[in-house]
This record gives sequence, structure tokens and C-alpha cells, in this order.
Amino acid sequence: MINGTLRQIEYACAVGRFGGVTAAAEALHVSQPALSVALGQLEAALGQPLFQRRAGGRVVPTAFGRGWLAEAQAQLGAMERLMAGAVVQAPVRLACFEDLAPALLARVLRGLEGTGIAVEPAVLGFEAITEGLRLGRIDLALTWDLGLGTEVARQVLTRVVPHAVLAIDHPLLRRRRSVTLAELAEVPLILTDQGLSVGHIRGLFSQAGLSPRIAHRTASLELMRSFAANGLGVGISYARPLARHSHDGQRVMTLPISDAGSEPVVLAHHAGHPPTGAAHRLVELLPALLPFGREADSMAASEQDTA
Repeated sequence: MINGTLRQIEYACAVGRFGGVTAAAEALHVSQPALSVALGQLEAALGQPLFQRRAGGRVVPTAFGRGWLAEAQAQLGAMERLMAGAVVQAPVRLACFEDLAPALLARVLRGLEGTGIAVEPAVLGFEAITEGLRLGRIDLALTWDLGLGTEVARQVLTRVVPHAVLAIDHPLLRRRRSVTLAELAEVPLILTDQGLSVGHIRGLFSQAGLSPRIAHRTASLELMRSFAANGLGVGISYARPLARHSHDGQRVMTLPISDAGSEPVVLAHHAGHPPTGAAHRLVELLPALLPFGREADSMAASEQDTA
């Protein structure tokens, strides 16, 4: 429990600074009796005197008082800076959806070097991002526009076409530059089982009046690519890594899905808490740090990988 009040501490520091109760009272525009009472209460709470009283009203700090007053003055100065808003900015809490992170997050962190913007990154799934934004645990999120509530504000950064992931000898690759949902509905599919992902892909087929044949659900994008590269089915994904081999060394190819539309990649924040300070600066800088719009980038998914 804190027994002394902030006002009592301020009075004690003023007495030490001006060398007497009368001078301190005049400087603070309070009555001398009121200041004397407050000082006595503070010393009682501390259990020992801060000052030695001398003839003529002059006071000098005791040995204890010298150390205590120095610390008290420092704390008062910190409180003044705090109330003036002059505080060290906390790192911007930036979340990135797990499949977007390998293509985007390192590029963002590298681009921020030398800007003075500190970032606390987190790689999360859909549900964790939505919950983090809602509870204020996340300042900004780079994610797909899936599952975000009405309380979340979005800035569309780009739109991405989904693509099929196939083994090098899959029949759908023959002399094709794209594939349709109807063609994919005829083959076994491999989907990443990441929260809203499966439901979203099912929705693409449902809107076209088709029923997909889901052969496998994988826990990650890389496992889906490995399954597809080994001929266990055709994967569907929006993220398109530049790597042309799966983790187990098998060749993997991609084809854009021509009739599935596109999905936006967004920068999201809670609508009730607009970005300020460092977060606002990050919002301004972010578009220039991202690869969107570059034809060769892995996120474009606009042409067949034939290399």
C-alpha cells in the first residue's frame, strides 16, 4: 500500500528545493500550515524525518532525506513526462497469417531497419488473428479477408488468384495455362486444414454448383505441396511459394484457376482503435515494402510455372 500521496511528495521535494517550508509554500501557492501538515503526514508514513529543522525556519535534508528526495524528484519527473505523453513507444504488434508470413514477414522487417519503428511480429491462424484484433492484443494484421468481423477495418493491399498445385506428370498440366473448377471437381483434392481455409475452398465449388472430392486435409501448406508433388491429388492454394520442389525434393507445378475469382490480402486493424504513432507510420510504409504488383513475385499466381 502507498501511504504517501503524490501531492505530499511534491510538497517535500519543493521544501528540499527551496530550502524551507515558507519558500516552498509561496512557490506552490499553498498555505504554509497546509504544507507543514502534509509534510508531517508524509514523514509519519515513512517512519523517519526527511528534514532537520533549524532556527530561522531553515531546513536541511537528513541523511535519509537526501537519498529519498533524489529518488522522489526523479519519479516526479517521470510522472510529468508520462502525463505529457513523452513515453517510449511500445513495439507495433504485427500479426501475419501463417501462409503469408514466409513470403512477406521477413521482407517487412528488413525494410523497417533504420526507420526507428520497432515491431513485435507474430505468425498466427485466422481465429487467433481475429481474436487478437478484437481484444487489442494485435495492432495490425496482414491476412486474407476471411473471418474478420464488422469491427475490423481493412485496407486491401492486393488481390490474389487461387491456383492448383500438381505433380510434374499430372494430366491437367498438358498444354494448359489454367484450369477450371469443373476440371478440379473431377480429381481428388488436397486442402490445407487451417481454420476457415477448407470452408472457403468448398464455397468456391458450391457457388459454381460443383461438389469437390477432398482426398486429404493437411496441416500446412508445405505438407499439401508434398502430397501433391507425390501424386496424391491436386492441391489448391492462394499462397504460391517460388520453390519448385516440395520439402521431400519432388517437382511441383502450379496452374491458376481461371474461374474462381480472387481473394484480397488486407492490412487489418480494429476499427475502434485506429493506428497511431509508430503503427500509423508502419501503415504508411507497408505498401512500398511488399512485393505486390511485381509480375515475377510468388503471390501473383497469374501464369503457369513452366521452368
